[in-house]
Amino acid sequence: MQSAQFIADIAREVPIVKTPRLLQMNGIFDVAPSERSVEMWHIDLNLPEAWNVGLIVGPSGSGKTTIARELFGASMVGAWDWPQDKSVLDGFPVDMSIKEILELLSSVGFSSPPSWVRPFRVLSNGEQFRVNMARTLAEMKDLAVVDEFTSVVDRTVAQIGSAAIQKTVRRHGQKFIAVSCHYDIAEWLEPDWIYQPHVNQLIVGRSLRRPTIELEIKRVHSSAWQMFRKHHYLDTNLNISAACFVAFWQDVPVAFASVLPFPHPIRKHIKREHRTVCLPDYQGVGIGNALSAYLGSICRGLGFCFISTTSNPAMIKVRSQSTLWKMLRAPSRTSFAGKSSTIGGLAKTLAIDRLSAGFEYVGPALSSDEARCIWGGEKQSSGKYARVE
Repeated sequence: MQSAQFIADIAREVPIVKTPRLLQMNGIFDVAPSERSVEMWHIDLNLPEAWNVGLIVGPSGSGKTTIARELFGASMVGAWDWPQDKSVLDGFPVDMSIKEILELLSSVGFSSPPSWVRPFRVLSNGEQFRVNMARTLAEMKDLAVVDEFTSVVDRTVAQIGSAAIQKTVRRHGQKFIAVSCHYDIAEWLEPDWIYQPHVNQLIVGRSLRRPTIELEIKRVHSSAWQMFRKHHYLDTNLNISAACFVAFWQDVPVAFASVLPFPHPIRKHIKREHRTVCLPDYQGVGIGNALSAYLGSICRGLGFCFISTTSNPAMIKVRSQSTLWKMLRAPSRTSFAGKSSTIGGLAKTLAIDRLSAGFEYVGPALSSDEARCIWGGEKQSSGKYARVE
């Protein structure tokens, strides 16, 4: 494999002003007086010719930022200028279509229309982090180098966000370098190379893989919807007849989904997905899709057909490419009315005035005993999880 070699001798020095306090410190610690403070690094990196994600990582003061600026200075990302009062959508390049902007925002884990309409300044730290990353990938298509990557967000947002960003970078064939003092993002970024300046060590090869996310699915009371409702892209109402479920990751509730009976004059035993929401901090790695599919496996285990209509662009894309789902209606502004399908030409859905697509879950079914246990809200036994690989 060909490589790209980066060789540099870097020196940074500043004059020392001998103040009374400094001279006192020299005396206390027996530090020899000096005229200048000097730091030096010898860099000899052989990066692979083909790569998408790199990580420069090490403790504070190890020279990460200095080295990154020396080697990739033209590609270092600064602060983006966001509109003061307009929505974040208006901050993206003018040559991007709204479809491209929404797909990019969704791909980095910011898939929340209620938040898309807000100015950048009122978003949470986690939301600003995702939006800034989307803007970075939109503006810097060849190479983007982000210093202090994930430093301003909590570590859960950092890890989930890293996984979503690396997937987007690879899908678009871009190059991205994260500069960070946090090692906890390494597995989630799955970098093609890692450089640690403090030990002058370069590791080449995508040897790390994102940990499997195991979701525990529990039947819950409808009051759980209150935690998720404001993040739903369409409607904050919940049908009182809905069976409600929450996905827990590491004992933390991260996603909600509900199921309704779907009456049909000919074909019986149909249930449909009613509301599905993944909390913003956990978007971008497939948790919502894993929860939906797991509900499908439960319904099939109970002898029901499970259908779903969605307007979420990211969910439509994933299901269109998945063997777990069969598309019943391609994305359009029409309903099932007048269409023939494997479920007998369903008369209506709620998706008449928005772009949406219809799907049926055709993946594996849970055993009937296991499905009844979860549907009935009985205590879960070990191993009854939805997995996000």
